[in-house]
Amino acid sequence: MESLDDVIDAMIADRVIHRHRRKWLIALGIVVVLAVVIFFTGGWKEKKGRTVDTVDAPVTLEAGRFEIGVSDAKIIRTPKTDYSPAKARLAVTLQLKNTDDEEHESVRFDDNMLRWVIPGKDPVKPANVKCKDDAVLGYILVYGLPAESCVATFDTSPNFKTDKIELGVLKESYTSDSGLLGATDKPYWKGADPVAVVRVPTTIVTETDE
Repeated sequence: MESLDDVIDAMIADRVIHRHRRKWLIALGIVVVLAVVIFFTGGWKEKKGRTVDTVDAPVTLEAGRFEIGVSDAKIIRTPKTDYSPAKARLAVTLQLKNTDDEEHESVRFDDNMLRWVIPGKDPVKPANVKCKDDAVLGYILVYGLPAESCVATFDTSPNFKTDKIELGVLKESYTSDSGLLGATDKPYWKGADPVAVVRVPTTIVTETDE
């Protein structure tokens, strides 16, 4: 038969156990709530910053076999008429120079080397890149000549507006395929690696649809 002291000791131990159990349950509940909040806000996902610099226009960048200058951008709007809907385009002014010191070859600028960087969306390739007063598509850049004034055009919605856009610039690398089965050791221009993101101020202009 248990003595009175044993009964009192058992009651005290039971209260201590219950008190600590309640604290652990509260702590566990807090952890569960935090985990749910973090999960639904994407907190478990690794957040990675840009691996290249962000610079402000006007700027000139060395990009593989090209020198790419970025100066300004315009949102060009065409109002609606009786015969056509309203439309708009983003036009980024560039200065392109062929600096191919490896092959000294005259080539067309590859518009895959540019991307319009839009927050929360996939980067957008230009619809086209034209040179010589925005008149020549697929213009050949001759090695050794001065930079040509060109325009990269991106499609956008008629009511799009912003005071600044970001343009991603990429570059090719002059390397060989050595080490690959059946590959040649002769190097050539290939790939598309990020160089920088350029912040470009924009203005809005209106033109008539002639």
